[in-house]
Amino acid sequence: MLITFKSAAGADVIMFGDIAKKLVAILGKDPQDAKGIVTVEQLPNAIARLRAAIDEDKARQAGHAQDEDDEPDPERRGMAAPVSLAQRAWPLLELLQLSQKDGVPVVWGV
Repeated sequence: MLITFKSAAGADVIMFGDIAKKLVAILGKDPQDAKGIVTVEQLPNAIARLRAAIDEDKARQAGHAQDEDDEPDPERRGMAAPVSLAQRAWPLLELLQLSQKDGVPVVWGV
């Protein structure tokens, strides 16, 4: 399942359902709702919540990297490397910021 985040301020952001639902929950919305909106008034809070989640994920990655051995798993590099929440959330954060700047909402499932 794919979820598409849309705004008149920027290009659509398309994500697989599970990560999109996780990000919707971070934004403070019900991830089980098929449709949703982040209103112009809600954008500052949604942006702050998403930034906090990104920062937390980056801190967790940094701590995890320090805990690992000096030689990382060679099979987990390049295209096989896992994609972090921070990397997946960045396009949505950018869309939210553009929407705030232009004063337009972000919607999904419509």
